[in-house]
Amino acid sequence: MEINPIHIDQLGRRVAIPFPPRRIISLVPSQTELLYHLGADVAGITKFCVHPDEWFRTKPRIGGTKQFHIDKIRALQPDLIIANKEENEPEQVKALMEEFPVWVSDIHNLRDATEMIRWLGVITGRSPKAVDLVIQIMAGFRALPVLPAVKAAYFIWKDPWMVAGGDTFINEMMRACGLENIFGDMPRYPVITPEQLQGTGCRLILLSSEPYPFKDKHIAELRVILPEAKVLLVDGEMYSWYGSRLLQAPAYFREIISSFL
Repeated sequence: MEINPIHIDQLGRRVAIPFPPRRIISLVPSQTELLYHLGADVAGITKFCVHPDEWFRTKPRIGGTKQFHIDKIRALQPDLIIANKEENEPEQVKALMEEFPVWVSDIHNLRDATEMIRWLGVITGRSPKAVDLVIQIMAGFRALPVLPAVKAAYFIWKDPWMVAGGDTFINEMMRACGLENIFGDMPRYPVITPEQLQGTGCRLILLSSEPYPFKDKHIAELRVILPEAKVLLVDGEMYSWYGSRLLQAPAYFREIISSFL
């Protein structure tokens, strides 16, 4: 007899999911990588689910994270879809909920991320591995040095310039590596002018590798505006991927910390 236990997603929704789910579609790159780490399998992924490379090369793709193709999803006959409140378009996710079990994550901080990891472990029947992963992640973050906060800004886009605000997972990761987000009093991803950096005491500017492909020319542009600050190109996955990638983040953050000590 098929069992469909009820699980609560991070939006507080009750979702009946068969145990174990056998045809999972992941609409979130960092959670796709997490499922692989846990030893689960997927029936479909997005074109931005680049890790692991094995899945990126072989798994059916159902479109992007913002514009996926519902007809391709239907053809794969999923018994579970994993989505995210921020990374996926709400209206598309809502349409999927009318046809399939959809478990939605909502990640703002490290606690949300570890809760999501534990839940996906339970849902996929891989709870021991998920718990072990959380223990390793938390140990890595606890071992990071506690230093006086360095005023910093994290850019995610250009034309217009956009930065990470205070209620983002990126802000949480900035704090983990000893950075004080000078735009932490702004919500989400505000549009700013580079001139707003002036007079803030900003000592470090981080240019993310995603979603905008910042290059050396952008470093030079910002150095003209704020010559007293250090400008670095950083791996955006370390700051915004909230699955098993968090295992690697503390070591990476140590490199960032050492760059401005």
